[in-house]
Amino acid sequence: MRSPTVEAIQPPFNAVIFDLDGVVTDTAAAHEAAWRELFDAVLRDPRVGAGADTGPFRHEDYFEYVDGRPREEGVSAFLAARGITLPAGDERDAPGAWTVHGLAARKNELFARRLAASGVEVFPESADLVARLRAGRIPVALATSSRNARPVLEAAHLQDAFSLVLDGNEAAELGLPGKPDPALFLEAARRLGVDPPRAVVIEDAVAGVQAGRRGGFGLVVGIDRGGRRAELEDAGADLVLRDVGELDLGLVLADPWTLVYEGFDAGHEGHREALTTLGNGYIGVRGAAPESIRGGTGYPGTYLSGVYNRVVNLVQDQETEDEHLVNAPNWLPVDLRVAGGEWWSRGGLTVRRERRVLDLGAALLRREVDLEDDAGRRLRVQQRRFVSMAEQQLMALETTVTAQGWSGQAEVRSGVDVDVANENVLEDALLARRHLRDATPAGGDSEAEAEAGVVIEAETLQSGVRIAVALRHTVDGRVPAGSTGGQVGGLHYRQFALALHDGVPVRVVKTAAYATSRDRAVSSPRTGAAAVLDRCRGGFDELLAAHGLVWERVRRLFTVAIDAAPDVQPVVNLHVFHLLQTLSPFVTELDVGVPARGLHGEGYRGHVFWDELFVLPLITSRIPAVSRSLIAYRWRRLPAARLAAATAGLKGALFPWQSGSDGREETPRWLFNRRSGHWIPDVSRLQRHVGLAVAFSAWQYFEATQDRFWLLRHGAELVVEVARLFASLAEQEAAEDRFHVRGVMGPDEYHTGYPDRDTPGLDDNAYTNVMAAWTCQQACRILDIVAGHDREDLVARLAIDPEEVRRWEHLSRRMSVPFHDGGIISQFAGYEDLEELDWEAYREKYHNIERLDLILEAEGDTTNRYRLAKQADTLMLLYLLGEEELLAVLARLGYTVTAEQLDRAVDYYLARTAHGSTLSRVAHASVLARRDPERAWETFREVLDADLDDTQGGTTQTGIHLGAMAGSIDVVQRSFAGLRLTGNDLVFAPRLPREVRSVSFRVRYRDQLLDVSLTHEALEVVSAPGDAAPVRVRVGADEALLHPGAAHRFRLVPLAEGAPTL
Repeated sequence: MRSPTVEAIQPPFNAVIFDLDGVVTDTAAAHEAAWRELFDAVLRDPRVGAGADTGPFRHEDYFEYVDGRPREEGVSAFLAARGITLPAGDERDAPGAWTVHGLAARKNELFARRLAASGVEVFPESADLVARLRAGRIPVALATSSRNARPVLEAAHLQDAFSLVLDGNEAAELGLPGKPDPALFLEAARRLGVDPPRAVVIEDAVAGVQAGRRGGFGLVVGIDRGGRRAELEDAGADLVLRDVGELDLGLVLADPWTLVYEGFDAGHEGHREALTTLGNGYIGVRGAAPESIRGGTGYPGTYLSGVYNRVVNLVQDQETEDEHLVNAPNWLPVDLRVAGGEWWSRGGLTVRRERRVLDLGAALLRREVDLEDDAGRRLRVQQRRFVSMAEQQLMALETTVTAQGWSGQAEVRSGVDVDVANENVLEDALLARRHLRDATPAGGDSEAEAEAGVVIEAETLQSGVRIAVALRHTVDGRVPAGSTGGQVGGLHYRQFALALHDGVPVRVVKTAAYATSRDRAVSSPRTGAAAVLDRCRGGFDELLAAHGLVWERVRRLFTVAIDAAPDVQPVVNLHVFHLLQTLSPFVTELDVGVPARGLHGEGYRGHVFWDELFVLPLITSRIPAVSRSLIAYRWRRLPAARLAAATAGLKGALFPWQSGSDGREETPRWLFNRRSGHWIPDVSRLQRHVGLAVAFSAWQYFEATQDRFWLLRHGAELVVEVARLFASLAEQEAAEDRFHVRGVMGPDEYHTGYPDRDTPGLDDNAYTNVMAAWTCQQACRILDIVAGHDREDLVARLAIDPEEVRRWEHLSRRMSVPFHDGGIISQFAGYEDLEELDWEAYREKYHNIERLDLILEAEGDTTNRYRLAKQADTLMLLYLLGEEELLAVLARLGYTVTAEQLDRAVDYYLARTAHGSTLSRVAHASVLARRDPERAWETFREVLDADLDDTQGGTTQTGIHLGAMAGSIDVVQRSFAGLRLTGNDLVFAPRLPREVRSVSFRVRYRDQLLDVSLTHEALEVVSAPGDAAPVRVRVGADEALLHPGAAHRFRLVPLAEGAPTL
């Protein structure tokens, strides 16, 4: 396999065995309908005895008794469960005969009719995996209990797709028992010539998963298309996925601190690159192979935090100006060839084996590749790379080359590629994508050349940011002799020879440094990058050790230990890892916000949304200085926000929904729908609530730190300016003395307006209105808690007028909140007038309906007509404020709402949410924790799956979802442990799901470092020694004043369902 070009797969298994129904083809609904028709007729038959249960055939019965089993076994199992006994008969019985075989034949007849009427739908992701496996010369078998397998495959045009088809007819001839007996799968493996431990089984039925586990197969994958994850896991599934397209056969999670990818899979390469990205807050480097070339399978992306550039495009005959996080010059290129041969990147070497390991504990990416050229000469290449946590502009790549079975010469070409563009996102790749020009002076750099080095310079085309990259090379610790320099396209390189001896490793180390014109304390980017290399003279191991010491200190602050299912801890660690790769302590020296997709790709153009709402709670409770810096990003852009408000005829600060370099609105005006091929208007800039997130984060930071100086200089200004905005945006109706906010969008995003209005925007979005009232209340509170000169200075500096303070106070008590259906908070005014969507019909038609907005647009319809949501909207109020504070805010507004009404609202909106955003399940898991711990745990597991399994259909390759990753950890802290800041207390209200045995983590609260340990029996808080003031910790009615160096254990009483409480 020539890895840069072949779109095949090279997994660490020798064969893959597929089930048919529900895995490859979508015939499950037709099967279930046929079974229902059969059994409902049987249950009405007068021949059924009086003592039998004759209730109708249920959806649950299909999975429990017949799914995945031979027809005769399904008939027997279901009838036995209903207290009905029939003679077995034999295969000669006519369809409908009053025997097990007769009813089985009748079911087959009913299914065949439905098949002829409706045809067969193929799951495209499954067909794609089969094709990639065959292209990679991996045998694939279809092993199914269905006796209709061959006609189904023909109807689906898949009759030639599999290496082997073993169906129910052949199984009967061989006398093979049905699933959960493994005989069918074992026979398939035998015919393929593969030992079960070297084969994969993919099933959607509990019985099929049990068969795979009992057969000793190396990997058993359960496909859950209907909320049956727990059943499939209990049956023995190693992985449970929602679709075969999420399956990366090379993924290994055997150790909680490593993410391992065995083999190669072009279909998942972009996803793997994002998840193996290394960074340090200043820079992020995707986990692409160093030999990757532009236009090949890999996508080498390097992103400097805060480095943006604008381009002009023509979309729908309108000129648009769009800002992007720039794909910076690529420092990774290291190419290899056997002397006289073709370069690895051009297919001169064939990959025989590949393994990548992301070491989360060391923040180190390792790779091992076995190569072979056309003459049969073999090489083993081992690579290690890191992005330094000790020196923000430094990174290094070590490549160790070992000849196997031969000796001779090889050549290395290593350099920096300036010929890069932003091509990570399909729709953006359709537009202007060039952001850099090569600004490297002619004539080279004699000092760099003396160390086999390279120095390049580039400049962004519009923003004028200059970027320099300096390289240094060594071979076995010395400058390689006889190296030569050159340039091919945008690649500036050094080339040198390696003398290889059989079995003797040769180490090539490439050390790189970046500097930009945005950096502090540099004369120029070129001299700045060179200076980094000059002061970092150590070898790879020395530089790695320095990096490791800093990383260990940071990592330990954020580590969350959770004793649950084996695959939970590795993903929790992965989420913590990527949070810190994006937002490390280096951020305190940078002018950057929270990028929604990290520094891992070009999704959302690298813009800053409202994700700080989900990220900052975790960071503030560990390294408050980082949160302060991220909030400062907003504070520095207050002038732009004030201008935006004034332009809109408003007061205060109007923060943009999408922000970039200077704080202006960066939200694109057009969105490309891949389903329809249309560019559709994007009015999401109407999400004025982003300013409320800024104000909330500022207040939460103050609550956690009690930093009064910061509050006076920065925090108060943010809160006041947002309060001013909503005070001017709200319209007062004198008759009812209520304030209304019109023409906005809520967090939902699916509702951009009313179906009968041409003008976009909604009235009285409940989330926006309640949080606006809360913000106005905090603005008044700030003025209450500061006094004397500080208050006079604040009032004068912000020109606060007594009349506007009275308006804030009034608005905080009289903001309008809509309700419907006996006290359920309405998402917005008029929500109850919308139609209900036929959710089951859409799930049956499209399976994954998370992007209902795009589905409906492609159908010529609109989400504005229906009661649905992309993500948590109204329920975000519970997520942020908690039940107690939300009820208090509503009461202050004059609304009497009960906890029972909030519970009804949770159920109401959960049933109408498509989870089209990864943030949705974060909020819902948190909200459910106090109400339904079992559902909370299921939802939390789905949050963990989002990026690891790329559950949103390919979006992770354009960057991780940072808010969801941080939010998942916050669910453990905020919801399972129940940690909240209330007044001057640190409050815990534990709700530990029964699937979790214990949780422990570390938080910092008002200068005290606290270790928290939670089980179902007790919660213990241990304070580190120091000189900080004591803090009061409360758990229910029990409280303790905790001094530095002290500890307190709170006893908990387990609830029946397993969630501890006092």
